Amino acid sequence: MSETFAHATVLLQEAVDALQVKPGGVYVDGTFGRGGHSRLILQRLGECGRLIALDKDPAAIAAGRAIGDARFILVHRGFENLARVLKEQGADKVDGILLDLGVSSPQLDDEKRGFSFRFDAPLDMRMDTSSGQTAAEWLATADEGELTEVIRDYGEERFARQIARAIVAAREERALHTTHQLVDVVARCVRTREPGKNPATRTFQAIRIYLNRELEELENVLPQCVGHLKAGGRMAVISFHSLEDRIVKRFMRDMAQGDKLPKSVPIRAADVPQGQLRLIGKATRASMAEVAANPRARSAVLRVAERAGTTSG
Repeated sequence: MSETFAHATVLLQEAVDALQVKPGGVYVDGTFGRGGHSRLILQRLGECGRLIALDKDPAAIAAGRAIGDARFILVHRGFENLARVLKEQGADKVDGILLDLGVSSPQLDDEKRGFSFRFDAPLDMRMDTSSGQTAAEWLATADEGELTEVIRDYGEERFARQIARAIVAAREERALHTTHQLVDVVARCVRTREPGKNPATRTFQAIRIYLNRELEELENVLPQCVGHLKAGGRMAVISFHSLEDRIVKRFMRDMAQGDKLPKSVPIRAADVPQGQLRLIGKATRASMAEVAANPRARSAVLRVAERAGTTSG
């Protein structure tokens, strides 16, 4: 399969720099995509280093075949399976883990995938096209309540109820099979939207996140990352919208604080339970130059944390 869609890796240098790659270390790229981060990590690894990459998208797996490097292995699985993959690869503890969340540029730009309303394409939206329910299949069966909840909660769409009602009414006349059919339905319900933003933006985001279980998988993988990092190992997570970033921010903060004890409990400072993570710096955003070259980088946020000195827990 040839790669025809260009992909500009967001926060490339910043994310890999944050990992502080050791020449002989073992690293994980939990979201291979088109391999931008993986290739840079490999450049910084020595002969004894190792990189394990995961991706649920068959197109990403096909693109990864171009990397002919004995230090590199690419597994066709989502990062929710991180612990299982590391066990299979004999790598219980690793030196760094990188997650680049959300949908990639090739996925958005491939009209056959149905992620973007720029093309009139089949309503698919699955990151793993080899399994699962398509957007068209879900829209054909979900009731008004479920539609409202998904569009409201995952898209933060204030017109969610009106959109859900319109979808139910529209599918009684004909099934919604294409992206432009869905855009037309949504556009009739959304009275206002930010300048330059398509009225269906939030609805498309919501359906994609829901179908691919993006937030659930993120919540599942973060504890696995902490559990499989060596002391001093780092995790770097790039998110692209507020729902993702909120989960990452709260998780890292809570893991850095450790177990919370009641204020009235008499305990020496040295005996206070320490957090399993240390926060590294502040959240990093793409530079003005990067955003100018790649507008999709505008919403990217990089957060970094380091495994605390103890290897227990």
